[in-house]
Amino acid sequence: MSSPALASLVARLKRANTLGSVVGLLQWDEQVNLPPASSDRRAAQLTLLAELHHRAATDPEIGTLLDRLEQTPAPAGSDEAVIVRHARRDYDRLTKLPVEFVAEKAALDSEAYHVWTRARAESDFAMFAPYLQRQLDLARREAAYLGHADRPYDYFLDRFDPGLNEVQVEGLFAELRTGLVPFVREIVGSPIKAPEGLLTGFPVAAQDAFLREVTAALGFDYQRGRIDVAVHPFCSGDAADTRMTTRFKEDQPLDALFSAIHETGHGLYEQGLPLAWLGTPLGEAVGMAIHESQSRLWENQVSRSRAFWRHFEPRLRAAFPARLDEVSSERLYLAINEVGLTPIRVESDEVTYNLHIILRFEIERGLFAGRITVGELPAVWRRLSQELLGLEPANDGQGVLQDVHWSGGAFGYFPSYCLGNMIAAQLWVAVRRAMPDLEEDFARGDFTRLLAWLRSSIHQHGKRFDTRELVRRVAGEELSPRHLLDYLRERYAPLYLPPKR
Repeated sequence: MSSPALASLVARLKRANTLGSVVGLLQWDEQVNLPPASSDRRAAQLTLLAELHHRAATDPEIGTLLDRLEQTPAPAGSDEAVIVRHARRDYDRLTKLPVEFVAEKAALDSEAYHVWTRARAESDFAMFAPYLQRQLDLARREAAYLGHADRPYDYFLDRFDPGLNEVQVEGLFAELRTGLVPFVREIVGSPIKAPEGLLTGFPVAAQDAFLREVTAALGFDYQRGRIDVAVHPFCSGDAADTRMTTRFKEDQPLDALFSAIHETGHGLYEQGLPLAWLGTPLGEAVGMAIHESQSRLWENQVSRSRAFWRHFEPRLRAAFPARLDEVSSERLYLAINEVGLTPIRVESDEVTYNLHIILRFEIERGLFAGRITVGELPAVWRRLSQELLGLEPANDGQGVLQDVHWSGGAFGYFPSYCLGNMIAAQLWVAVRRAMPDLEEDFARGDFTRLLAWLRSSIHQHGKRFDTRELVRRVAGEELSPRHLLDYLRERYAPLYLPPKR
């Protein structure tokens, strides 16, 4: 450390982070292991720990140390400057949130999650609506505490992806929508269809073994992480202890596999962050869009490629011989890259996926602007689904209740998925420019060069650069949907839109 003050600040940041990691572990356990009748106890545990974490993170000594370090600013871009800049931002935000508010939010998050799981199962939006309204009210209060009462949605977008706001995201999504909607219509209207009922009857135990082989080959360190089962796949934890989940269905083996690969992308990012800086901004991810770029690049650009399956197809056939003996390689590859309309975001393909995100972005900005009320959400959801995707969900369980995010008040999170897809496409262009023969590695089952490039280009920097600056540094251009549109057409047009003779 360059000074005793910085060393003391880092020690306090790490202590607060350790408490926060305990909260995260309990939240992981809540979705993976918690007995169904124990939710009240878990809510009490989370409330207490949230209070302790908040007190540690708002320790007045942190403010004193920041004041001292800011009196003689460190050189721009130095480790100290990055730590102080982000620590100040976090400290100012947390000290403006009353501890009572933090406790209320933690209790609501736990309670609303369990109500959401029941409401989704029963397709009963009325059951969940009061909790969603409370989350929206708390979100407005939080933004007001931080001085953003006039632009609350900007506050939440910036929390997940520092430096981005509604106007910027709207512009990116409008350009993407213009190019994507007609392409989706072309693909969906194509007479070429992925074979139906091709992948059924895959035993869960064999699926589990296969996806563990794949995720380990990609580079996930199972000595510092694990994968379990949850209703909604997710990744949590940090570089020292990374927790992932997936879900299994015998008749949808690709759902479990690609969910696991997606979460592995998140896990690889976490495991690639500098362990020595764990608990400080230098050991934290830039934001959710960069995080999603990592998961999407591994899930889509890598794991849906022909090169990837040249290596793993024989292993898949060996794992499920009775199910794939009569299936040609081309039919299997088409099933892996199936495109079709579904009301469910997490079951959608990468061509239509971004339209699901645009739908949620339009709803969230409408909620915060007061153009949409909570009670109107099911009808608005159906209208936008028809407008963007060309179909309506059969019920609210397949519509407005399908995602877990709003039960925890994670407004502003959804756009990160689509932004991550854009960034992944830009990174893919950059890495192929640096290593034109990269996909030959995949055909051999070797992913070490790609992971090393991501480690050096993205992971090692922690929060040194914000989202747009990091994209500029690595891709050599501004954040744009252009490469995503090019990538989707490059991969899917040959499969579904062959040249006319």
